[in-house]
Amino acid sequence: MAEIQDTIREIKSKFRLFMNGMVSQSMREKGIDYKLNFGIEYPRIKEIAADYPCSHELAQALWKENIRECKIMAGLLQPVDGFCREIAEIWIEDMRYPELAEYTVMNLFQRLPYASEVVFPWIADEREYFQLCGYLLMTRLLMKGWTLNERAEAEFLDQAFTVLEGGTEMRKVAARAVCKFALQSKTNSRTVLRMLGNLLKSSKPEIKMVAEEIKNEIEYGL
Repeated sequence: MAEIQDTIREIKSKFRLFMNGMVSQSMREKGIDYKLNFGIEYPRIKEIAADYPCSHELAQALWKENIRECKIMAGLLQPVDGFCREIAEIWIEDMRYPELAEYTVMNLFQRLPYASEVVFPWIADEREYFQLCGYLLMTRLLMKGWTLNERAEAEFLDQAFTVLEGGTEMRKVAARAVCKFALQSKTNSRTVLRMLGNLLKSSKPEIKMVAEEIKNEIEYGL
């Protein structure tokens, strides 16, 4: 454990070398309020992480730090082996900012052997960050070529269109997942375009706008 703490001190000293006060201040003004935020851009965090071996113990210790860069690096250094669903969900419960969800899904969650098993329970979860991680993960899996069977397709579209018709910030990530699904095949595209019909006629400008964005992306991608 002492060795892990020494490594974390070393990592923090490297973070201080690249600290960007203006970016950190800008994030605080936008409500991103960690105990400590060095304002370091993601490519630099990834570069620093490359100096260290993947380690479950180190990643867990980094995640427990209430420091933006430590939490992002945790997702880069956490091995898939030994990272069970229970721990993944503890991490989600600890998330406070969408940026961290994006990086953790990209760097870790999409590589988990059980990713396809948790994506639907997370999407259906009423807790904000479970739902957010669910849609981000669905997008990643679809981009990797994962195809849904008829039942899974119906469940996904039902959940996603409920979000699209609602008034939440989740609309953007749900729309992204729907686009990735639609662009997998012409059959999928036709299904989504048909379902967009009512949304395109919505009296709510924000719903109509997101429906038009999805439609345009599908037609441009075909």
